[in-house]
Amino acid sequence: MTEPHPFLPKLEHAFTISIALSRPYWIKPAARGDMRAAIFAAEGVIEGPRLNGRVVPMSGGDYPLTRPGGVIDFDARYLLEADDGAIIYLQNTGFRWARSPEIAEKMRRNEPVSFDEYYMRVTPRFDAPEGPHAWMSQHVFVGVAEKVPNANRIHYFVVL
Repeated sequence: MTEPHPFLPKLEHAFTISIALSRPYWIKPAARGDMRAAIFAAEGVIEGPRLNGRVVPMSGGDYPLTRPGGVIDFDARYLLEADDGAIIYLQNTGFRWARSPEIAEKMRRNEPVSFDEYYMRVTPRFDAPEGPHAWMSQHVFVGVAEKVPNANRIHYFVVL
């Protein structure tokens, strides 16, 4: 058995964001040959040991690019409001892809699928005000996302 790498990062669950999404608006075919969409963050809830609050309704959304081969390249930006009233900017980039064409088709039809049937990860950046939430602008995070019908649930882990 090999020892873990001495620089192996430690992760700590910080919070989970559950986001209800608007219907997608498609640009197809887009000038680049890929398909682009706009999907807005209709509302959402933030729950966790390090942050609680809500997604500011319709404060932004995701502009995913669907690449040939079915990989979805995320670019989401919207606002969070902490329970203390602080406004926090969130930018998520990441990828989603299905582990089979059948699962991809189910996801396109917005049907439920099991978490292990697809890959969906994000790398967020936060712009938080000085004060109790400043730590968010000083750490790297990793998000593991769940696709649920008409919504996403993203579990955010801070890299220690």
